[in-house]
Amino acid sequence: MCNRSHTQVKEFILFGFLSSQHLQVFLFVFFRSVYVLTVMGNLCIIVFVSTHHPRHHPMYYFPCNFAFLEIWFTTACIPKTLANLVSQSQSISFTGCLLQMYFVFSFGCTEYFFLAAMAYDRYLAVCYPLSYSTIMTSTLSRGLAVGSWVGGFLVISVPAPLTSRLSFCGSNIINYFFCDISPWITLSCTDITLVELVCFVLFAIVILGSCVITLIAYISIISTVLRIPSAQGWQRSFSTFSSHLIVVIIWYCFTIFLHVKPSIKAPLELKGMRKSCLYKQTGPDGR
Repeated sequence: MCNRSHTQVKEFILFGFLSSQHLQVFLFVFFRSVYVLTVMGNLCIIVFVSTHHPRHHPMYYFPCNFAFLEIWFTTACIPKTLANLVSQSQSISFTGCLLQMYFVFSFGCTEYFFLAAMAYDRYLAVCYPLSYSTIMTSTLSRGLAVGSWVGGFLVISVPAPLTSRLSFCGSNIINYFFCDISPWITLSCTDITLVELVCFVLFAIVILGSCVITLIAYISIISTVLRIPSAQGWQRSFSTFSSHLIVVIIWYCFTIFLHVKPSIKAPLELKGMRKSCLYKQTGPDGR
């Protein structure tokens, strides 16, 4: 166990992919490919929808916004990860880490809201097809989209000032490949009770709240589809929401497991201290 110094931390080491050089090269190629495919794929969606379909229609308006959101969400963390994979220092400044954490979680919260809004849109399309155009007007769809963007950035603005005032006087090793709130709080040497409580309550409201809305919408959708007598009707109905449902299941299962837990400091504390000792002994290149 290494002793913690009491100097103010000015930068952090993103330890998530600190490993052998060959593995780092593989990870660089992999993440670069994923990032390029993600950006190009979402740009293609935006261009295709913009040129072939009416963008004000909710069926196409939400996917365009969601694709635009995905570009910024991946851009908030992947480019810095790529830079660290080919760098010897693998460091990020205090301000840079705070900004990355703010934008990653702002876009993440926005994504939760968008998934709930899109689930509501699919609920109206499947369960009330004759009234869909009357209920889901362009004004409502734009309001849901704007509300999702504004809500995502407002939610994270509550814990952001609290986390920015935390003091760091020991290890500067972050056990992630980007600046996450959990290891950020773990490294703090001040009282984190209030910050931990605020983060837990807000993330539980955002994640579980949007999850409940989405779940209720899809229970209604599936029960409506199951009452359709023809197989062709089943296929046509499932094609309208199947891709969105798959994204919802993967996204919520992963994030609920990752973020909704009573304490975010204890499980990571010992691991962070051990990695801090290892990093100081071997250096950034693992030797």
